[in-house]
Amino acid sequence: MADRIGQSMAALRRARRMTQQDLARESHVSLAMVKSVERGVRMPSPTLLEALASALSVDPSRLDPVYTGTHRRVHTVLPLISAAIAGYDIPLDPPARPLAEIQDITGQAMAWRLAAQYGHIASAAPGLLADAVGHLHAAAGRERAETARLVVDAARAADAVAYKFGAHDLSARLVDMMRWAADRTGDPDVIATAAYVRAETFLAAEAHRAGQAALERTLDSITGRGSEQANAVRGALFMRTAVLAARAANADAAYTHLREAGRLADGLREDVYLGTAFGPSSVRIHEVAVAVSLGREHTAHALDVARDWKPGQEIPAERRSGFYVELGRAQLWAGRPDDAFESLKVARRLAPQHVRQHPWARADIATIRRIKRADAESLSAFAEWIGAI
Repeated sequence: MADRIGQSMAALRRARRMTQQDLARESHVSLAMVKSVERGVRMPSPTLLEALASALSVDPSRLDPVYTGTHRRVHTVLPLISAAIAGYDIPLDPPARPLAEIQDITGQAMAWRLAAQYGHIASAAPGLLADAVGHLHAAAGRERAETARLVVDAARAADAVAYKFGAHDLSARLVDMMRWAADRTGDPDVIATAAYVRAETFLAAEAHRAGQAALERTLDSITGRGSEQANAVRGALFMRTAVLAARAANADAAYTHLREAGRLADGLREDVYLGTAFGPSSVRIHEVAVAVSLGREHTAHALDVARDWKPGQEIPAERRSGFYVELGRAQLWAGRPDDAFESLKVARRLAPQHVRQHPWARADIATIRRIKRADAESLSAFAEWIGAI
């Protein structure tokens, strides 16, 4: 079986004109691992298989026909994540692994989150959370703030899995843990980033007005222009507040916040700041997100933004994928189901695990399939893959 998987992987890689180094980089695994799998020496684990398949823009079952799927494995791990954080504020067992190792794994988890590699995060999260919290309770002085930042990052990575897979109560608990740890860093930028992530709880509950108010309160507490990082954190807050205002049907507030985000992005390089992408391209992506969140009446603006522009490689895969999901919805509303399907295919190629869990993508592919009764085989295959039929 291992040699058959390796042969399939090598053939797909060559068909996409990728080197082994390219595949290693895109899948966030080592070059040695890629070579071992292609030679049939190493049987890839489910999480490794998902990472490689994602980089090759195929479903993991194309590499391994007996692949069981991310969804089942993630839901098996969620209770373990819940147990790992049940007593996060209580000093219990000492950490099982040294701090340097936890720092490395946390950095990997943050990269996996931005690449929508949720299977990888789920496998690592229970032990990572327990060890990160253990180091925080054992730390003193300056090291305490540094380990608190590790807990923030570990909780944020685990929250991405819980939130995307519909475990919203667990997600809210992870956000509370993240805020608790952020307070212990003493860093206003980290505390503001925790407020940014907390907005998920309002989105999950569709409590959009409350979410808008909560983020506006955070923004009011941050005054003036600061460092590049501080401006990026504040700009990201404005972007997310704009989306919440749009979901609350407050167009004036949404566009006001978006303009503020654009002002802060002006002259700032597109990059990832404290785990959140921000810059001119991210603001432009949010123009589409805000327009679509406001509803069908704003379809034309979403299409105008995307007419001559597409997000580049400087944007993490998850956010680029989200752009195409939202663009697809605007195209569908505009009576362009074929274009909408193409956008959803691009979104899947960029971040398949993200698209598979996206409720808009699932709803829209079902609508496209109803509209196009000729029922192309590729459309039905996509609908079955995402769970729309």
